[in-house]
Amino acid sequence: MTSFWIDIPGVEPDGFSGFLTLPPAGSGPGIVLVQEIWGVNSHIRAVAEQYALDGYVVLAPDAFWRQQPRVDLGYDEAGRTRAMELRQQADDQQLGADIAAAARYLKTREDVTGGVAAVGFCLGGQLAYRAAAASAVDAAVSYYGGGIQNNLDLASKISQPILFHYAGLDKMIPEEAVAKVKARFADQYSAMFYDYPEVDHGFNCWGRPAYNQRASALAHGRTLSFLAEHL
Repeated sequence: MTSFWIDIPGVEPDGFSGFLTLPPAGSGPGIVLVQEIWGVNSHIRAVAEQYALDGYVVLAPDAFWRQQPRVDLGYDEAGRTRAMELRQQADDQQLGADIAAAARYLKTREDVTGGVAAVGFCLGGQLAYRAAAASAVDAAVSYYGGGIQNNLDLASKISQPILFHYAGLDKMIPEEAVAKVKARFADQYSAMFYDYPEVDHGFNCWGRPAYNQRASALAHGRTLSFLAEHL
């Protein structure tokens, strides 16, 4: 398994990059792995390696490159404060366009054999949803995607398979917000939802207090099954 930073072409101005991880076989289907607000930090890089070991070519784009290139934040108070500053400075539509560009680039790589999916967490979950709406990916997975309930006008543009993971104790995405998303996709057979009733927002991240091993493993297995079927 090999990991390194690469430049992602086709986005103006120049300077957009991503953390690329190749699987042991050297090639495979592609995943655009979309960060939380802490940047392409040690956790996201580890998740990239996790999916690479599952056989995928994984590209984790630097979503906040326009605000602070290659930001790498921890989960302490200082890290949270800076992450929130960067989040407030960023424009969701622009972020979505950048992630879509990263996905289109990934499809051109010779080491990508098969389809390309977007898998994102929190902010990244919304950006994975936007990449699907932009027809840039063949499938999408959103872990507790923040703000999707406020952008349901994009849902009509999504025809490819999409998987949503939601945490039952999530105060940032309360039950009524999840209900709005489910209602909007109720007639779309390609959308799947999994609920995790006893866990909180961020349950996949082992660096945060909300981490839940069982829910994380269950969601990862379901995501792998979904990707194996649709890529």
